[in-house]
Amino acid sequence: MRYLAEGAFQMAERVSSTTRGEAPLSSARNPNPAALNGERPAAHKDAVLVGRSVTIDRPREELYAFWRDFNNLPLFMHNIHSVAVSDSRRSHWVVSAPAGNTVEWNSEVTDDDPNRLIAWRSLEGASVRNSGRVEFRDSPDRRGTVVTMTLTHDPPAGAGGKRIANMFQEPKMQARHDLRRFKQLMETGEVSTAHPPEAAPHA
Repeated sequence: MRYLAEGAFQMAERVSSTTRGEAPLSSARNPNPAALNGERPAAHKDAVLVGRSVTIDRPREELYAFWRDFNNLPLFMHNIHSVAVSDSRRSHWVVSAPAGNTVEWNSEVTDDDPNRLIAWRSLEGASVRNSGRVEFRDSPDRRGTVVTMTLTHDPPAGAGGKRIANMFQEPKMQARHDLRRFKQLMETGEVSTAHPPEAAPHA
């Protein structure tokens, strides 16, 4: 899930959006290993890389601080059931799977530039190898912050891997929805659900 400059994706699919404040970046299967900047390369054809951006009317410092506390991720990331933070770099993730099942893995922070970016990846033994990166940049019009999230998912090969991969069959849509929920949460203090979270700062 390293953030990749435009053009660093192999076989990238360009996407666009007419919705103000939501600017999808790009996505690809079989990401170019050279573009992963040291991350483990994709193991098979089902590996997926997705990048999305959204503009949020809050300062970079506030958005970074909220995201950096990984306990907050389940508040806006739909598939994440829980994240238990072990220390400043390591955490344990529980992710919802089809038929009421869950998938778990340990993760570590690989890069942390306060108020600018956070990067993480799963540790050895994860059933779904994955990594992510989120970058916070001042909006060009000085009206908020552009948040760019880049994710990779690399489930194992074989029948078992295909079942696990079902969680990520619409990664572009899921990433867009997660960032949209993050925007709602940070700008209004709640997400549009029947049970809005109460932990977010109010605008």
